[in-house]
Amino acid sequence: MSTAPESRAARPSRDEVRRALLDAAAQVFARRGIDSASLDDVAAAAGFTKGAVYSNFGSKDGLVAALVDDRVTAYLDLGLGAVSDLDAPFDGRIQALGDQLTTAFDAQRDWTLLFLEMWQRAVRSGRTDSAFLQRRRELQASITTAIEHHFGAAGAALPMPAGELATLLMALSNGLAIERHADPSSVPDDLLGRVLTLIIGGTPPSE
Repeated sequence: MSTAPESRAARPSRDEVRRALLDAAAQVFARRGIDSASLDDVAAAAGFTKGAVYSNFGSKDGLVAALVDDRVTAYLDLGLGAVSDLDAPFDGRIQALGDQLTTAFDAQRDWTLLFLEMWQRAVRSGRTDSAFLQRRRELQASITTAIEHHFGAAGAALPMPAGELATLLMALSNGLAIERHADPSSVPDDLLGRVLTLIIGGTPPSE
């Protein structure tokens, strides 16, 4: 009795390969350092050959730039998603943002390490046109716009310029992530939300 030949496993799509390589790069670069890790290391961690890295990103610098874009976009999506319910109480949205970011600290430990690695490289190089700094500026601008939108929708007065609040949010988020990884007990789960509520929890004017 003849049997049909076994079907070959479907090849991953280009998007799936790219996603796997970005995830592998985030982990490998965070744990070994960008300069110390090779593209062979990244490819092996993703289950592909180095050729897959070149065909998707062109070079190591291209991979790093794509990784910066990917992680910054994910950070922004996470933050905006946490405050998307405009019908929720204003202070509640701020607490939800802090809580969501804190949850992300724990789930994405490699991202904190990678952020520090990229920050160090950017600062040491002195290049103001690096992919890391450019995307940080874009992130800050996007957060600024979101802050203006949410304060406006709530009818709340800004306690300081929206751009400064955006920078403060980024600094608090990064700083508390570092402290939480070093000593989890020093950063309670709701600390970031409480601090943000104290600092930027504007109160809508009474009717």
